[in-house]
Amino acid sequence: MIRIATFAALAALIAAPVQAQTKWAFATPYAEGNFHTINIKQFIQDIEQGSGGKLTIQLHANASLLPMPQIKRGVQSGQVQMGEILLSAYGNEDPFFEVDGTPFLADTWPLADKLMELTREPIAQRFEKQGLVLSYMVNWPSQAFYSKTEISKVEDLKGARFRAYNAATARLAELMGATPVTVQSAEVPQAFATGIIGAMITSAQTGVDTQAWDYAKFFYDVGGMRTRNAIFINQRAYAALDDATRNVIKAAAEKAGVRGRAAAVEAEKTMTTRLSERGIQVKTPSAEFIAQLRAIGQKQTEEWAQRAGADGQAMLAKFRAN
Repeated sequence: MIRIATFAALAALIAAPVQAQTKWAFATPYAEGNFHTINIKQFIQDIEQGSGGKLTIQLHANASLLPMPQIKRGVQSGQVQMGEILLSAYGNEDPFFEVDGTPFLADTWPLADKLMELTREPIAQRFEKQGLVLSYMVNWPSQAFYSKTEISKVEDLKGARFRAYNAATARLAELMGATPVTVQSAEVPQAFATGIIGAMITSAQTGVDTQAWDYAKFFYDVGGMRTRNAIFINQRAYAALDDATRNVIKAAAEKAGVRGRAAAVEAEKTMTTRLSERGIQVKTPSAEFIAQLRAIGQKQTEEWAQRAGADGQAMLAKFRAN
């Protein structure tokens, strides 16, 4: 009788449906302690909990799985299911991707929010055509100049080897009379140490991530722009999920966007303080320097509008309207 009961229980166990578990990989080029990465970890936790474990996601930070230039293609091809990129680095694909990198176009948080509102749907539509689902975007904090020598005006950067991480910063370097040199975030310390670059513009967060106190002496927060990171999903992998799980991802993404913005605002303060505590001289940029940069930004905005065509020009008109 016991044996019959045991066989019956085993048969019932075998016959019971097994809940399928989907496992994804997520590639990001940023460090574990970066606020973007911390935000992504919470995003993943919300998805895994909300899906009841049906979807699990393994995060690979600090370019440990793919370097940033390969992440977007890796997600498109299905090599990984999710990824994070600096959106403005892909302006060669479409000018809409680099609008937030245009200097002094959206140089305050309210303007950055307005730009986000006006460009999110056009960017999502462009991603869809590339086999991607845009999940959410988060701005970086304001941008600052890092250098080994003091900067009081644009002319102080003439001839300098200047780090470029997208087309907009390369063009900024040219208009300042500097020489643009493409260097990925993880390579910045070595590039400074070996003389490949002598100055750059980036956030206080990136300065902390790369331990800027080891290679730079001066920090000038000019505001400038608040570029965005985009988090996205392989379209085929997303479509294979059930409706309930897709809704969980959407809800988690909405929370991550709000949480990420708050973290970026906070990082503007806390990361600058950390740089100062480690010996970086945090300087107020001169009025002359800011005026020169704004003039350059105006030129770059007009150049962007020409490249972006009718769609970009219509968006820009809405952005400039009250």
